Amino acid sequence: MQVARLVKSALVVMGMGASVVMAGAVTTDGSTSMEKLVGVLSEAYTKAHPDVRVTYNPTGSSAGISAVREERADIGLSSRHLKDDEAKVLDAKTVAIDGIVVVVNKNNPVKDLSMEDLGKLFRGEVDNWKALGGKDAPVVLIGREAGSGTRDGFEEVTRTKGKAAYRQELTSTGDVLTTVSTNANAVGYASLSSLSKKVKALTINGVEATEATVQSGKYSLQRPFLMVLKKGRTLSNDAQAFLTYVNSRETAPLKRKVGVVPPQ
Repeated sequence: MQVARLVKSALVVMGMGASVVMAGAVTTDGSTSMEKLVGVLSEAYTKAHPDVRVTYNPTGSSAGISAVREERADIGLSSRHLKDDEAKVLDAKTVAIDGIVVVVNKNNPVKDLSMEDLGKLFRGEVDNWKALGGKDAPVVLIGREAGSGTRDGFEEVTRTKGKAAYRQELTSTGDVLTTVSTNANAVGYASLSSLSKKVKALTINGVEATEATVQSGKYSLQRPFLMVLKKGRTLSNDAQAFLTYVNSRETAPLKRKVGVVPPQ
């Protein structure tokens, strides 16, 4: 889906033995990391509902929160939790969770990292595996390209944004996994749904990354994908219908398809 692409869909409301077609628009604004998620959900929605336009404006989480707060958008998109002052006037619904897995070569003896050590590792403060219980060998950091949602999420949670000392920046998760699988000293990251058996996934703070541990919050390398609404504001029928669809169980496979975990 292209940024700010218009996705057309329609809402058919059945009631009193008759069907009523309602045409309108739904505006979403915010997190750039949620582009693929909003895209796949909107595209699926359009197949059944061709008369409602769903628009996506990629302005960033804070800007999206401001947009819905000021009623310039129906739904705000945020890849962070609401701040205390924001939560006083806004409601947020977790529509997906971005679970990220740290991967190493299968021959690397390291099995677990703390969040603190993970940050040090990717900032280049730890440059030899021996310091983390591994072999006496240099750490080779593998990351995604600038603009990658997975990279954005990883660096946000580990507080390494603008500080990560990557040896290579690759343009796909597949390339990251292949590179790590062929380099004994490499370490990278990938979305949980993309995990491959050709690499080894590290536990974080002793917790394995699974859909269940991400959903429960036990696995800490994660962030929420939220749809934000203004308290007391009544959504249009079109916006409410789209929001209901997004939160329905039928969208779980679509969420997994783009690499995120459906909430419980």
